[in-house]
Amino acid sequence: MAEIKDPENTILLELKDGTVVIELLPDVAPKHAERMKELARSGAYDNVCFHRVIDGFMAQTGDVQHGDMEDGFNIRMAGTGGSDLPNLPAEFSKLPHDRGTLGAARSQNPDSANSQFFINFKDNHFLNGQYTVYGRVISGMEHVDAITRGEPPANPDRMVSVKVAADAS
Repeated sequence: MAEIKDPENTILLELKDGTVVIELLPDVAPKHAERMKELARSGAYDNVCFHRVIDGFMAQTGDVQHGDMEDGFNIRMAGTGGSDLPNLPAEFSKLPHDRGTLGAARSQNPDSANSQFFINFKDNHFLNGQYTVYGRVISGMEHVDAITRGEPPANPDRMVSVKVAADAS
């Protein structure tokens, strides 16, 4: 596992195959980094599925409204919801959407990001300046690469647990 320099701004994302360590970037996107920590600390991300996983592009998750349900209706609805918290304003930066970066998923409205996010499988520079980058995988990218593909996948992988490293025992 990677050395964790700032436990308060590091996310431990547990997947079926192992732990993904994500360094949040509060200096670049403070509202998005804070939201991820808030949802992680409340347990909202635990057991939420990856509802949109496109080979050679990205894996999307974080629909805390629909993404933890086992029934077919909610799996089909995954990707349409967020959290009970207000949407976030865009925090665009010069950071590129490189392999392993975390981007804020949103609707057509740039200020509609809420709880959903995606992890880039490869450099996706066509997204630069259009989606907020607020973190990057520093360890465990092989586990992200192993996430089951589909829109939605027939048997979606889930975030087993999501914790702030400072809180992990």
